[in-house]
Amino acid sequence: MAQQVSNLKDLVTYQNGSIVSKEIIKKPTGTVTIFAFDKDQGLSEHTAPFDALVYVIDGEVELTLSGKSHRLRTGDMVIMPAGEPHALKALQRFKMMLVMVRS
Repeated sequence: MAQQVSNLKDLVTYQNGSIVSKEIIKKPTGTVTIFAFDKDQGLSEHTAPFDALVYVIDGEVELTLSGKSHRLRTGDMVIMPAGEPHALKALQRFKMMLVMVRS
């Protein structure tokens, strides 16, 4: 992987009515993906077999983790343990970094 300096906000752009993603690291041990969600876009409840960290780069999101709702804003982060049901909805346009740890 080449050395590169980037601004997280600039790695993905918002698109009306859409969710945009860009995988920036993909390794057998985990991934790092940047997402941009338009307002009211989201992901329905699901589980993942790996631990994950969500960091809000911009905006505001409602994240539900194991039935408990959390309102996250720019600069907030949450750790989601493997197997825990979670969902999210953009309260306004927001961008996040998702770090999945596979081992």
